Amino acid sequence: MRVNLTKKEIVNSIYMQIGFSKVISENLLEDFFHVILEGLKKNEKVKIAKFGTFILRNKNSRVGRNPKTKEIKVISKRKVVLFKPSKELKIKINQAYETKT
Repeated sequence: MRVNLTKKEIVNSIYMQIGFSKVISENLLEDFFHVILEGLKKNEKVKIAKFGTFILRNKNSRVGRNPKTKEIKVISKRKVVLFKPSKELKIKINQAYETKT
C-alpha cells in the first residue's frame, strides 16, 4: 500500500506538535524546501544530520525506447537528484519494520 504525504499534512503536523500557526508552519516548510533547492542549484551536497544527503548527479544522453510503441527516442542529458539516507535513518526504518513483523 502506498501512502502519499502532502505538504498540507506536514503543515498540520507542525501546527499540532509545535503549536505554530498554520501560516507560520507553512512558511517554515517552504523555507526548508527553499534551502534544499538553493543548495542543489549551487551544485552542493545538502546534508541533513541524522536524516540523509541530497546530491545532484549528471546523466548523459542516451537512446530510449517506448515499450508500447517500440519507438526509439533520444533521452537528453540532464541532472537528477539523488537521496542517500543516513545510517541513523536506516536503523530507525529497520527497527520500525522489525517491530511490525
